[in-house]
Amino acid sequence: MHSPLDIETGLLQGIPGRDRSVTVYRGIPYAAPPTGDLRWRAPGPAEPWTGVRDAAHFGPMCPQSPQDRVAAGIDLPLSEDCLSLNVWTAARDESERLPVLVWIYGGLFRAGTGANPRYDGERLAGKGVVVVTFNYRLGVFGFLSTPELSAESGHEASGNYGLLDCIAVLGWVQRNIAAFGGDPSRVTVAGQSAGAGTVNFLSMSPLARGLFHRSIVQSHARYSADPELRYLSTSYRALADAEQAGERYVREHGGGGLRRLRKLPWQKLVDGHAAVDDAVDSLSVAKPPLFRPVVDGYVIPHGYAETYALGEQNDVFYIAGNNLDESGAVPDAAFAEYRRAGAGTFRPGAPPVYVTRADFVAAAERRFGPMTEEFFRLYPADDEDQAARSAAAAARDNARVSTYLWGAEWTRHATKPLYTYLWAYPAPPLNGAGGTRRAGHGSEIEFVFGNLDPDDPRWSYEDRRVSETMTSYWANFIATGNPNGPGLPDWPPYVPGSGTVMRFGEKFAPEPVAEAARFEFWQRFFATQKPW
Repeated sequence: MHSPLDIETGLLQGIPGRDRSVTVYRGIPYAAPPTGDLRWRAPGPAEPWTGVRDAAHFGPMCPQSPQDRVAAGIDLPLSEDCLSLNVWTAARDESERLPVLVWIYGGLFRAGTGANPRYDGERLAGKGVVVVTFNYRLGVFGFLSTPELSAESGHEASGNYGLLDCIAVLGWVQRNIAAFGGDPSRVTVAGQSAGAGTVNFLSMSPLARGLFHRSIVQSHARYSADPELRYLSTSYRALADAEQAGERYVREHGGGGLRRLRKLPWQKLVDGHAAVDDAVDSLSVAKPPLFRPVVDGYVIPHGYAETYALGEQNDVFYIAGNNLDESGAVPDAAFAEYRRAGAGTFRPGAPPVYVTRADFVAAAERRFGPMTEEFFRLYPADDEDQAARSAAAAARDNARVSTYLWGAEWTRHATKPLYTYLWAYPAPPLNGAGGTRRAGHGSEIEFVFGNLDPDDPRWSYEDRRVSETMTSYWANFIATGNPNGPGLPDWPPYVPGSGTVMRFGEKFAPEPVAEAARFEFWQRFFATQKPW
């Protein structure tokens, strides 16, 4: 499909991928630039162009800390004119109607870009999926809430501009993806970390209803009564709290009304450090990022517990899972590395890692109160290494039991199946500088997209075998709502009461979520917490 395509805003010329059967279209505007008077407003329609638009290059990254841009290692400019998307397709013409994946990047709601090479869609496109990645507004530009913004909105709501960008992309897909050979009736929205949190929010938003049909959440689908929910990428703010925090932030960055704020250069509003929401009690030292989605009564009408109790979530096919070495869990081989680094400063949204007995004991006493003695019977801490192993085991059990109980909440009123997983395959470090292989946060991304560089010796034959299984599961689910297919280990759907999760790694098979006594402990602990 190398000839120009005709979409709603004009003619578009893509370029061949490395695989010549795939065509790539980069930097396609899906909304008007959110600049000037359009800053902190819902995205408006993209401007049409004349002639044939060259779609060979990615668009700019949305405003974010320059440090985050450098850390990502992506050489693209920063600009408020950043609402663009990218498409990979192997369709020969627009009659093919291939299933569609819309991918949402992570980055604590403050960093990231759809141009990250980790999300290159070429391999999945080769499996018959039309892949879409995109940019959405971040940080203060994506999630600022103030009383003045709420008053002018027409909905008495503010703070979800980044989510509204995502919804605009889904609308664009419905109107335009057929031109790329995509099927607008088979759209999957997927993401990792903050991208997974965004998928959760879209799955609860009435504004996104009917715009997609399946969800994939890679990390952090959590039970509504899990305190970890308060700071991880699934965290949200109440509107009143968000407005108060926004007013404080505005005062600290120049003050004045919206007219003045909309004239300020974006660089004046982006902090070089991560803004933290210190008002949230997570029962630990962990805190969420200040700028994150808002339960505003409009984009997100209710919090998790109320949405699920009312059955008001979007009834879509669902995949949700966690990684073995995340949420504060690290493998034994990494204990020394973390001890050398010391406690350090925790990034907002990131879980603490406890590798010393003193830190683990103090954290447990703070979190569990009257249940602390019972906790230490299940997760003993007689010496440094035992404490570190118990801290990792507790973090893993917490995540798995939480996601399992979330599944019971989700499926109570859902009619479409849910599939849950545990990614336990140790992947090589991304920076290529050595270190411990682990099933860390985000380590599944290359395997899901099939982006294991054939010329990179870090990737083994076994890595490629695991990746082939993962891409096949994902492609099947995107196409049909069922990840299973010929030659793949059977992945049973979630069943309340089964007590199992599908393990991905050295084997692909269901296993118990947790030991019975530990499962029961976490269930009773969650029962002491106020649901979100």
